[in-house]
Amino acid sequence: MAGRESRAMAGIAAAAVALGVTQVLAAVIGPRADARTAVGSAVIDLTPGPVKEWAIQTFGAADKLVLSVMVLVVIAVLAAATAALETRRVPVGSVAIAAAGIAGCVAVLSRAGATLTDVAPTVIGTACGVAVLRLLVSGRFTDAGQVGDDGPDRGRRLSLVTLGFLGAGALTGVAGVVLTRLTTSVAGDRNAFALPPVDVAAPPVPATVQPKGVALSSFITPNADFYRIDTALAVPQLSREDWQLRIHGMVDREITYRFADLERFEVVEALVTLTCVSNPVGGDLVGNAAWTGYRVRDLLAEAGIHPDADMVLSKSIDGFTAGTPVEALTDDRASLLAVGMNGEPLPTEHGYPARLVVPGLYGYVSATKWVVDLELTRFDRAEAYWTRLGWSPRGPIKTESRIDVPRSGQQVALGPVTFGGVAWAQHRGVRAVEVRIDGPDGEGDWQQAELGTAYSNDTWRLWRFPWQATRPGLHTIAVRATDNTGETQTADFANPIPDGATGWHTVGFSVK
Repeated sequence: MAGRESRAMAGIAAAAVALGVTQVLAAVIGPRADARTAVGSAVIDLTPGPVKEWAIQTFGAADKLVLSVMVLVVIAVLAAATAALETRRVPVGSVAIAAAGIAGCVAVLSRAGATLTDVAPTVIGTACGVAVLRLLVSGRFTDAGQVGDDGPDRGRRLSLVTLGFLGAGALTGVAGVVLTRLTTSVAGDRNAFALPPVDVAAPPVPATVQPKGVALSSFITPNADFYRIDTALAVPQLSREDWQLRIHGMVDREITYRFADLERFEVVEALVTLTCVSNPVGGDLVGNAAWTGYRVRDLLAEAGIHPDADMVLSKSIDGFTAGTPVEALTDDRASLLAVGMNGEPLPTEHGYPARLVVPGLYGYVSATKWVVDLELTRFDRAEAYWTRLGWSPRGPIKTESRIDVPRSGQQVALGPVTFGGVAWAQHRGVRAVEVRIDGPDGEGDWQQAELGTAYSNDTWRLWRFPWQATRPGLHTIAVRATDNTGETQTADFANPIPDGATGWHTVGFSVK
């Protein structure tokens, strides 16, 4: 029988084989059979809201990668710990692998549309993992009581066989991931999609929206730089042919739109700034893009909304839900079923083939990606994904501002310098931005910053502040914005939970 350390390593190898076989078989059967994604998604769903918020604040868009790595690490640790107790008569590690397989099957079956066929890869992978572990601890390759010259050779043989299984499991898993991406990717479908001609174009963007003399964010955020925060562990792959949008609930008539059905509606282009409710004070989970799509109010009008409906519960293909006030989708704001972003089809990670874009509301209550279902209902009857976890049911975006220049800790030379940043108050617009610089001798006064041209109330506004650095030492710059209703953003600090962060962004810098 192998030693404790050898058995622990055998457990890791067995787990790798189980995961690898499951992954490659799931690639053949279909994405719903992917136990890795199913388990990861289940972990996301079961994680308390404050922990999710911590992960977003700490890891940002890399939170899903971190989760995937953590799941693999936990599996490896548990496999090693339980396999170390494995004997021929007491199969502790084997039972642990079987239990993990059962959990994987439950996670797979919990996904929308899953069938018993979808658990086959997990069952087979689990059986392979158990078989490998039993083989490695069976004493076939070595024996703890072995004496003679061939004892060390048998130990080395066990190590090599264990490493072989570990490598095979890892390679199989990678092959399964690659094969899954190749067989499910909608990249070809997206590349073949030409955006429909725009009937109502967005007004041209004047060059004066971008203040000169300071390195600020581009007024229109490139697709590659646009933030991504969602609950999808793996980016859903949904083709235009398979996409459909069901509108039902408190309506006069249920309607299901296919992609071709959208051709009878006006195509609208609108510049809208989106903001994540998890954006901290001074954070970068905000971006501005030109969206192309169809007015949601036109789609809803054909269904006929009941007068007492006050919420639209939108659902993504992966089960995520968001609750949006009906008035935000039916008033004169540019609420769109978007199919394009910055002049090209939506990137898959941003919702291809269709998503919602609603000005003035945080994304958790409005910006559903890969959207396939709109249910007319009421806030007192239904709860959306984040609302169940403690967030406010309605999420109007708060007036906020950010300093991009200077960066925290930056050194500034004596003489003239220009600071700057962005401010936003979607669907109200930004009227003014003020800056206060505190020096070594105390507090400074609030002073008006210079604003780039206002494009619309639904987009952010860039600002600059020329300053003469005359006193060496440590300084602090703070910023606050005032929206077009006359409300100035509060200095009171609040965390993103439950309805968005507040407070003045403050940056420390030094003058040489």
